[in-house]
This record gives sequence, structure tokens and C-alpha cells, in this order.
Amino acid sequence: MREPTIQGDPNRGEPSGRKGRDEPSRPVDAVEEKLRPQRLSEVVGQRSVAERLAIALAACKKRNEPLPHILFDGPPGLGKTTFATVLHNELGVELNMTSGPALDKKLDVMPYLTNAAEGSILFIDEIHRLPIAVEEFIYPVMEDFRVDMVLGEGMSARTINLPLKRFTIIGATTRSGMLSSPLRDRFHMHEHLEFYDADELARIVIVNAAKLKTTIAEDAAWELAQRSRGTPRLANARLRWVRDFATARSDGHVSLAIARDALDMQEIDAEGMDKQDRRYLDTLIKVFNGGPTGAEAISATMNVAVDTLTDEVEPYLLRKHFIVRTPRGRKATPLAYRHLNYPEPLPDPDFSIGNQRRLFDV
Repeated sequence: MREPTIQGDPNRGEPSGRKGRDEPSRPVDAVEEKLRPQRLSEVVGQRSVAERLAIALAACKKRNEPLPHILFDGPPGLGKTTFATVLHNELGVELNMTSGPALDKKLDVMPYLTNAAEGSILFIDEIHRLPIAVEEFIYPVMEDFRVDMVLGEGMSARTINLPLKRFTIIGATTRSGMLSSPLRDRFHMHEHLEFYDADELARIVIVNAAKLKTTIAEDAAWELAQRSRGTPRLANARLRWVRDFATARSDGHVSLAIARDALDMQEIDAEGMDKQDRRYLDTLIKVFNGGPTGAEAISATMNVAVDTLTDEVEPYLLRKHFIVRTPRGRKATPLAYRHLNYPEPLPDPDFSIGNQRRLFDV
């Protein structure tokens, strides 16, 4: 079998990587690639997803067919790209990687389609950002493995059907709701990735510490897992920082005390919240008396872009139930007061037993 390869732009010979129209190619992080699982059996967590992919892999190998088109969705850092590279390794086929913003027009996507080998994989990150013209252009590609080209204009125009080799498109998105229904329905498998629990993250930390040739205590791995927000990408970032800290301040072994000192230096608390998360809660409680207030008002007070708050800060606070979104704006919960060691406010009718479920579902 031919050695599997990962390719970038087939025309320009660019390295694999995600880029926008005006962004240079992002160099591959060798350490990050080293920490990625290489086989499906090495994947920790997302077991139901992995089991379904194993069935699809076994079936396509027996029938000697390419994988069905697959859509992965979920928050950043949960393994969408990792699953694509794992499937590529399992099949031993070529893997081409690009992103939705990089495919600005039809001609941008043509090299990926015409140069695709039989059974290869085309991975499109942030696929919800594909322009509508490109999206409609790949409909017949996904269904019939053909490209419809229009030559000429007006009465003399004619359509040419260019057959393609059978290959797999794997899409990844953090906002599946922004995908059009026709595109979403053309994926034969749609897998949603969930956040990891602390046990799974602790196992990931221990495995990756061995890959980095670092020894780590089990309780230290658990501490990192507890402060990683259920996200393997964050757990790996925390591990790399703690490893550097242990090398600089100790003998390189990561003990519980070393892990806590390193994370405290980064101002990451026991709940995985960083300085900006706590500043958000502090502003909401001290300036706005716990709310309710709008994100724009909090943004202006903190002098932070509102998009930063809504995309980076609020999702985790909402998930941990430190804030809720009410019809009147954001409001701090008693959990937020307790976490910051502030005296809890008087009982609020919005947080009565009958209203709590309604508020958390807003």
C-alpha cells in the first residue's frame, strides 16, 4: 500500500494548514502533531463516536469503497481535526486539508477535487464559512462525484460533466446551525463531539506526558484535568506549561505541588477560570450588582470587545452555571458569588425553584 501523505494546496504545493484569504500558511506545530492520537484505538473519550467510526471503517474496507462523507461539529479543541487524521492513518490514504474561508471561489476548490486520489480524504475546517457559490458547486461532487462546468456564455454556453474519483469529504464546524440544510443533509454521518470528563482528560495528560518524556504524578494529572474545561487542547497546553515550569523550577518531575504552583502562576483557578473570566464576574457583581445587564455594557466597562466576551468568556461561565442569560440580560448566580468569596445577595425571585429551569434554558 502506498505511504499515506498529507497535502496542502495541490496546485501551489503549500503545506497543510488552515488559512484565510490574506493569511500566510500556519506552520505545523511538531509537538501538537506528536500529541495527537494516530489510531482509533488510541483515542481517549468520545467512545460512542469512535465506535461508530470503527463500524464505518470496517464496512468500507470490506466493500473496498471510500468512507462516507462525515461532518464533525462541536466546540473548539475537542478533536475534530484529530478524528480526520486518525481516519486517514487507518485507511492509509492521502489527506488534503483546507478551510472554508480559504475557498473563496470555485477555482479555489477545483485543484482539491480534480487531484483527489481514489479513496482519499478532503478535510474542510470551518466548513460553515464556505461561500454559497462554492457550497452549491460541491453538491454534485458529494452526491455523484462529478463537477459541472459551464463553458461560454449566453446561447452558446454548454455544460461539461467532469467525472471525479470517489473520495471522502470530512467537514468540521463549531457552528453547525450556520450550515445550510442542503449541505448538512449531504453528509452521510453527522457526529457531535461532547466535552470530556476529568477522568478522560487525566488519562490524556498521562499518555501525552509520556510522549513528552515527562513523568507526572496521578494526582497532578487529575489537577490539570480539573482545570482544563473539559477540552483536550487546553489540557495539552496546560501540560506543556507545567512541564516547562517543572524543568525550570525543579527536577522535571510534575508533582501535585508543582502542578498547582505552575497553574497558579498562570492565574488559572480550581475551576479552570482565568483572570479574564474572574474579571467578568467581578464586573458583573460589583459594578452591576449581579445583573441583569447586557453584554455591551459589560464589554464597555471592561474595555474588552463584546465578541471576545460572547465567544471566549461567556460559554464556559454559562456551562458552569456561574451566569445565566435572562430576558433582561446576563445575571450572576449564587455559584459565582461563592466562587469569588463574595457575600451572597438576598434571594431573587428569578432564582426560585420554579424559574431556575426556565432561566437556564434561555
